Amino acid sequence: MSEPLPGGGTVRKLWIGETDAYRDHLLRLDRDSRHTRFSGAVSDEFIARHAATATGLGVVVYGFFVDGVLRGAAELRRNGSGLGSLLSDQGEAAFSIEQEWQSHGVGTVLLERTLLSARNRGIKHLRMDCLADNRRMQQLARKFEADLSFDFGSVVGEVDPPQSTALSLMREAIDDAHDVAHGVAAKILDAQSRMLGTV
Repeated sequence: MSEPLPGGGTVRKLWIGETDAYRDHLLRLDRDSRHTRFSGAVSDEFIARHAATATGLGVVVYGFFVDGVLRGAAELRRNGSGLGSLLSDQGEAAFSIEQEWQSHGVGTVLLERTLLSARNRGIKHLRMDCLADNRRMQQLARKFEADLSFDFGSVVGEVDPPQSTALSLMREAIDDAHDVAHGVAAKILDAQSRMLGTV
């Protein structure tokens, strides 16, 4: 990643117990962004049910955090359900970024991390659906040499990630370790500040 993320933000995997943060992020999306993310209008109840599945089998969610608040997310889901999803080499990726943080390189970083995760999980065919008027998503997919095909008014971006290697597995492990260390350090500093009454 060559350029810093806006607002001093960081990207990391969502931890168990952060589904509420994911739900709150999705609920904060403006109407157009929500419509774009879910390829149509969805209710708050639908979003709550969807976010609750973010820590399920075969699901990895990367979050873009600014000052501890989730402002963007990339969701990678293997196709299939239950244990069968762990064996599937097919997956889907979906992205959501709150309006204030769009067009600042966040999507590029989220897609890069998602492609690495897909590669390391043996996903050979990754699909990204978006509406035909979603130019941002189409541009993002093109950055990663996705082949776009139009079908019934929507755009399907298909990416075939290369196979995992020892280096790609190590890169994800290092990213995860850095993310955990950074998150723990931030929580410790926040707790110390509160104890000293400086927050």
